[in-house]
Amino acid sequence: MEVDGRVVARLPYVVRNRWGLTTVTQPPLTQTLGPWVDPGSGSYTRKLTNEIELMDTLAASLMGFDFVSQNFHYSVRNALPFYWRGFDLRVAYTYVVEDLYTASDLAFFRSHIRRNIRKAQKQVVVRQDYDVDKAIECSELSFRRQGRGLPFDPELVRRLDAACARHAARQMFFAEDARGRIHAALYVVWDARSAYYLFGGADPDLRASGAQSLLVWEAIKTLAGVTPVFDLEGSMKQSIEHFFRGFGATQKSFLNVSKASTRFSLLRAARDLVRRKDSR
Repeated sequence: MEVDGRVVARLPYVVRNRWGLTTVTQPPLTQTLGPWVDPGSGSYTRKLTNEIELMDTLAASLMGFDFVSQNFHYSVRNALPFYWRGFDLRVAYTYVVEDLYTASDLAFFRSHIRRNIRKAQKQVVVRQDYDVDKAIECSELSFRRQGRGLPFDPELVRRLDAACARHAARQMFFAEDARGRIHAALYVVWDARSAYYLFGGADPDLRASGAQSLLVWEAIKTLAGVTPVFDLEGSMKQSIEHFFRGFGATQKSFLNVSKASTRFSLLRAARDLVRRKDSR
């Protein structure tokens, strides 16, 4: 959105069409995006008024879709205009290492993370020279343990990896033992403002080595000279939250806004009914 040739608001999203429905979702492997607005200058009240007006314009632009689901970045604290437009609001959480320059000290970590790191150091070495297919393979092992397939398209990750490599904006970490077995892998990307834990994984038969903790620590040390913060892209799952919290990271809440048309809600209800019948 522009005013007098100046961009004052924007909202990136992905549009998909399926079963005759048009939906707005997050891009693959992107935990948060959300709106950006320039409220201008003046008093707090004046800037808040401008922000609300701009956010309402963005919310209005999404009203014609059958389904909308957007995760706002944790820096976006105001979603009232979306709520007033009938969107549902839900709170989710991530964990962020806010000062990479000091967080590489093991003393910042909780005791169980420190134990895992020391245990892993006795069993594996950290490598950064394997290709993206090795990282994808390791991630697939983790999801297979959960009875799930990969939640992303490997070819998409290969294209993303090529683009990030050209811009020197990614790094992979692998924990390998003396027998050549990969215990865990971690893939991170970054820009000038933040690094992101894009995906990772571990061999289910080798998870007890503590290699995942070691790789996060190695990533923190590497990123300390590259970008100021590291978004671990935490999960709402209790076990994953406990893992990320152990690195002394700061909890950040972010908002999900969603809205479904009547047609979408009816089709989803019909689909769920069929699934329940098939599971009997």
